[in-house]
Amino acid sequence: MTGGQRLMRVVVALILLVMIAPIVVVVLLSFSSASYLTFPPPAFGLRWYREYLGSRDWLDATWLSFEVAGAVVVLSTILGTLATIGLTRLPPLARMLATGVILSPLIMPVIIVAIGVYYAFAKYGLVGTPAGLVLAHTCLAVPFVVTSVGASLAGFDRRLEQAALSLGATPFGTFRQVTLPLIFPGVLVGALFAFITSFDELVVALFLSGANAVTLPRRMWEDLRYALDPTIAAVSTLTIVLTVAPLLWAHLLRRRADRLRLG
Repeated sequence: MTGGQRLMRVVVALILLVMIAPIVVVVLLSFSSASYLTFPPPAFGLRWYREYLGSRDWLDATWLSFEVAGAVVVLSTILGTLATIGLTRLPPLARMLATGVILSPLIMPVIIVAIGVYYAFAKYGLVGTPAGLVLAHTCLAVPFVVTSVGASLAGFDRRLEQAALSLGATPFGTFRQVTLPLIFPGVLVGALFAFITSFDELVVALFLSGANAVTLPRRMWEDLRYALDPTIAAVSTLTIVLTVAPLLWAHLLRRRADRLRLG
């Protein structure tokens, strides 16, 4: 190993340490026995996890986030998968323009999206409702599904569909028995990213949740502003776990999809 390679490994290790250190601190604080945020903790315990599990406000916000994220996963996965398949059948220019429109929520600053969605939804009474959050988060999640499914379709052999159709299969039967099984890892990865996008989203929730549809990120934001205590560290730790686990699963699925495509 050369000196340059050693230096590169040291630099990468330092960067990872700087990135991971705040997460480690939050996790340790979540097990603190102190009545306020202090580091290092004087002792360790599960007091703040019990506080979280015994708080109706925290649990209501958590369940709402799960419900909204679940609905977003279903809608965005269906819409994103169908949109991606449709994009592959468009002429190059039309495909480029349509892809740009679908992926625009990824390019545009989220605060601009939130303001636009707020004014559009206010006309129809969707502000402060779970339905409004589901629709807005679906718009943010669909691009991730399109990107993931599009990567799976990049190595897809269209002749398999043509063979199935020539043997008498219906278009829907061809999609269900041929296309979907081959692109399913990409679909599932897109669904996982859609869940993470919705569950962790804050900016749009600040505009749309109102007083009747407070999600977990919105509740955490309010706690940081008005009533800071170690419960926020416990909630943050649980949120980290719920975010990292789908990401790891998505990484494994992506590697499996790559192996299937290369095979």
